[in-house]
Amino acid sequence: MFVPNLPAAGYGGQTALRARIAIVEDEPDLRDAVAEYLGANGYDVTAVGSAAEMRALVATSTFNLAILDIAMPGEDGLSLGRWLRSHMPIGLIYASAAGAAIDRIVGLELGADDYLVKPYELRELLARVRSVLRRLPPPEEAKAAAAAPGADHHHAHRALSFGDYSVDLDSRRLTGPAGVIDMAKSEFDVLEVFLSRPNRLLTRAALSEAIGMTEEPETSRAVDIRVMRLRKKIEPDPANPRFLRTVRGEGYIFALAEDAH
Repeated sequence: MFVPNLPAAGYGGQTALRARIAIVEDEPDLRDAVAEYLGANGYDVTAVGSAAEMRALVATSTFNLAILDIAMPGEDGLSLGRWLRSHMPIGLIYASAAGAAIDRIVGLELGADDYLVKPYELRELLARVRSVLRRLPPPEEAKAAAAAPGADHHHAHRALSFGDYSVDLDSRRLTGPAGVIDMAKSEFDVLEVFLSRPNRLLTRAALSEAIGMTEEPETSRAVDIRVMRLRKKIEPDPANPRFLRTVRGEGYIFALAEDAH
């Protein structure tokens, strides 16, 4: 959904070039309301209903800010946000129905500039949008940087290694001593979260939110099953893991040498 041109809204009152905002939200009523409201406040807004649609847009468009729903069918907002950051300098605001403190922490630690709990007031969203945009380069500079010859917006650690394994986060490929390892999306999602925060305790609740699961982490074994499957892919002896270690009653730690990434 494209909102028609309106008076320009840039950063901090600038009007030379309108800030471009992408909304990725699978609830049509909320998506349309947010797009209309931000458009009425002078922003150049594009709204889509899935991560797949957003990925297709990036092939021909750039954005200054994205507002991403975390829990969406298919690819979740957290995964999409990481992918967007690897392709352009962009501000990220995550939105989720989960309001616990740990959920906010996970969203912010995984790269969000801000985090909103649904349902939220549109006026609050506008204030957050303005705040994030003030901290970003003006639209003119962002556009020039994106168009610069040889511009590379990938994060520093898009390619990682641990032990005898190497991981290409952009192509979502894991390679081991015997070659490329077949990985289910759910398995790679878990691996990517662990690699983004090595040597740190991750609770089941944090893992559930990070990979966009809706199950109650305290009663569901979905996280444990994914970890078990991942161990079978990366551990020579899954019963005595070298990398993906259990902290009884707490969660998991991905043990990674500090100089390995």
